[in-house]
Amino acid sequence: MPPVSPKTDASSEQTAWHSLSVAEVRSRLDAGQPLGAAEVSRRTQEHGPNRLPEPVRHGPLARLGRQLKNFLIHVLVVAALITALLGHWMDTVVILAVVVIQTLVGFLQEGKAEQALAAIRHMLAPQATVLRKDGRHTIPAEELVPGDTLLLEPGDRVPADVRLEQVHGLQVDEAILTGESMAVDKAVAGESPDAALGDQRSMAFAGTMVTIGTGRGVVVRTGPHTEIGRISGLLGQTETLKTPLLSQIDRFARYLSGLIIVAGVLIFLAGTWFSGLATDELFMAVVGLTVAAIPEGLPAILTITLAIGVRRMANRKAVVRRMPVIETLGAVSVICSDKTGTLTRNEMTVTAVMAGGERFEVTGTGYSPDGGVTGAEGQPVSPALEELARAGALCNDAHLRLQEKPVRVAGDPMEGALKVLALKVDNDLADVDRQWPRKDEIPFDADYRFMATLNHDHHGHAMVYLKGAPEQVLAMCSGDLAPDGGTVELDADGWQRRIDAMAAEGLRVLAFARLPVAAGTTSVSIDDVREGLQLLGVAGFMDPPRSEAITAIEECHRAGIRVKMITGDHARTAGAIATRLGLRAPDRVLTGADLDRVSDEDLVKLAAEVDVFARTSPEHKLRLVRALQTGQGVVAMTGDGVNDAPALKRADVGIAMGVKGSEAAREAASVVLLDDNFASIAAAVREGRTVYDNLRKGIAFLLPINGGESVGLIVALLLGLTLPITALQILWVNMVSSVVLAMTLAFEPTEGGVMTRPPRPRAQSLLEGFVVWRVLVVSLLFLAGIFAAWNWGMQRTGDLEYARTMAVNSLVAMEVFYLFAVRYLDTPSITLRGVVGTPLVLGALVAVVVLQSLFTWLPPFNEAFGSTAMDWAGLVFTFMAGVTVLLALELETWCRRRLWPLASGQQDLG
Repeated sequence: MPPVSPKTDASSEQTAWHSLSVAEVRSRLDAGQPLGAAEVSRRTQEHGPNRLPEPVRHGPLARLGRQLKNFLIHVLVVAALITALLGHWMDTVVILAVVVIQTLVGFLQEGKAEQALAAIRHMLAPQATVLRKDGRHTIPAEELVPGDTLLLEPGDRVPADVRLEQVHGLQVDEAILTGESMAVDKAVAGESPDAALGDQRSMAFAGTMVTIGTGRGVVVRTGPHTEIGRISGLLGQTETLKTPLLSQIDRFARYLSGLIIVAGVLIFLAGTWFSGLATDELFMAVVGLTVAAIPEGLPAILTITLAIGVRRMANRKAVVRRMPVIETLGAVSVICSDKTGTLTRNEMTVTAVMAGGERFEVTGTGYSPDGGVTGAEGQPVSPALEELARAGALCNDAHLRLQEKPVRVAGDPMEGALKVLALKVDNDLADVDRQWPRKDEIPFDADYRFMATLNHDHHGHAMVYLKGAPEQVLAMCSGDLAPDGGTVELDADGWQRRIDAMAAEGLRVLAFARLPVAAGTTSVSIDDVREGLQLLGVAGFMDPPRSEAITAIEECHRAGIRVKMITGDHARTAGAIATRLGLRAPDRVLTGADLDRVSDEDLVKLAAEVDVFARTSPEHKLRLVRALQTGQGVVAMTGDGVNDAPALKRADVGIAMGVKGSEAAREAASVVLLDDNFASIAAAVREGRTVYDNLRKGIAFLLPINGGESVGLIVALLLGLTLPITALQILWVNMVSSVVLAMTLAFEPTEGGVMTRPPRPRAQSLLEGFVVWRVLVVSLLFLAGIFAAWNWGMQRTGDLEYARTMAVNSLVAMEVFYLFAVRYLDTPSITLRGVVGTPLVLGALVAVVVLQSLFTWLPPFNEAFGSTAMDWAGLVFTFMAGVTVLLALELETWCRRRLWPLASGQQDLG
């Protein structure tokens, strides 16, 4: 067979190297012997260095440009240019200040947005040990080439994709690629060509970690052609969707701007015929109308509301990397979660033990010794169980670091779980290593699938303890222990049924046996333990669900959010965990192979129905996220591995684990949980819904102000009246008093029942029915108040500046009282809680009084804004204008709450 290379043969990257024999692999790579220096140099030139390509970097100017891609900002810039051309510099400065502040905040918040590829590059090992023609060398990993002979030892990070040719008890942690919580036993024999990544036992993949054992293999893929390189390429091709909020704001800005421009042109034409104003004066009035209609404070309120949500999430141990995502969380309808380390603890725990023919349940989770062991009917710990726990603790190379909080394991996680089991069975077993010191051992090897140790106590006894795969251990036993510790004849069929039952629960099962030997025995070999052993029992292991995750899933279900588990683990394990977590349809599990047979169109329906997906690859996770989004779902994806990164980036909200998660996952995500707590996601959804509610309140507060100002100007222009408020005074109201008052809405607490209503649709507009109605009603009230104040001032004094000052202060007073009403859009606001408000509301009220006092009585402000001092009668009038608005809105709320349900009920009856 002619030699091929991954670079020159387009199909070699998809070559099923795991299905080929070692001889075939070496033949295809033309690497029958370790490579020489000349051949390495040639292959380096052909294939390139063993590293991932650098990502495209975006400089500060590109980041700044992205902040300016906002239609509302464009309109404000045009308004600033027009006012500058007309010489109205104060107007220009104020409008440009809005643009600069909004752009600067977004620029600083975006920060590091595209570093996922760089994070993955760091997953590759910096050094590699190879056999070359002139002997063994430790070289930089980027110098590896296909065909190199690589040596693997415990603690090594695998530097390239390798087809193994020799293994000695080799186990590799592949969690970053597969999500599987346990290290994988490696072997030399090939597998089926269509074997899933997690089942390719003859391969070691770049970026994974050797936990125990040694190995040797042939490098078959390097750099971008490795599995981790393929994920890097997939991540680079994955687009980040625009958040629903940004889409709505952009759409809202375009509609509003178009309406304002059309209205301005029509009013200019109508004013030319009806108003009698000079053309330049009429044009400036239309510019004032435009300024009045544009909610200049809206971008600032949007940014502040999101920033407050980001800060609140930080207090809940969640870092929001992109601000608009905090609101998107409130619209989430589906949460796709990785299993290992996210829904589960990523800490193996013994949950059930069979010893002496009896089943014992083990309580407690993780590596903490808190918990206990109880029989089915509450029977105490039997001698048979104590002997199994002793065997598990002695035939063991792990160490518990009990002094650390949380408790850590040095060594294999399953062996750590056995140490914990021993402490739960009998605390005296904490000293079992000193009581029964080890004299010899048979290390675990994938070929014979067991480990054995020879231990002596200090009373002339010796024992071989053994643990391994249940079917292997059963074949080596001739008897087993009764509950009282006596030996009886082995019932192999009965034990196999018990083992199968535990495996059906999704447990990983390990069997234990012993062999009494003479006191003087100092060594043990494989031949010594081939037969005649006494079976001690079996233990079932599980990476247990987080208790807080179970509670959070219940809360998500109440909020109308579907939770789906997508994992690289086995289907049976995934189904068992799903049942314990309380997912909706845990009995129906689809694997990656099943997904490969489904078209994209059919997957849209299937993804909505099924809640558990197992043995999935990064491509499968990405397809599932896209399918759910096609079905109009707003998708949050959680994960911690490199294999999760593409789906995290594609999801509407990518949520990475900050403690146990990979750097690649953290950089691809938009939210990082600092405590790896799934329960924080439910809290994040609650915060997101609160942010959206507060944004609606902010819009419902700002738009009527602009509406009242705009309609007031339109009426004045069309009727040829003097403008009740100038353009600069409108800017003062919009950018000072309105913004100060509206900012308090960003701090409003979560309303009751926010997590019992269903998620809002992706396409739902910020200006839906009720908000539009409220904007119209309040705009008319503000219009009436502005003209009433202006007319009262003119009739009383005949002074235009006094009348306009009256109109401005009446408008601000109406804003203040409207603030108390808008805090409770659908409930009465004249309550003790509503009237007293919050300290922040009262502080804003004081600030507005101070600012309006400056506007009214300080000479420099009088000169700049055309205002003048007011007397007590004018102050009483402005106060009563505000009270009138509040009472009118209370009446509107009372009528709406009684008439709308009645009308709805009559419609249903009809």
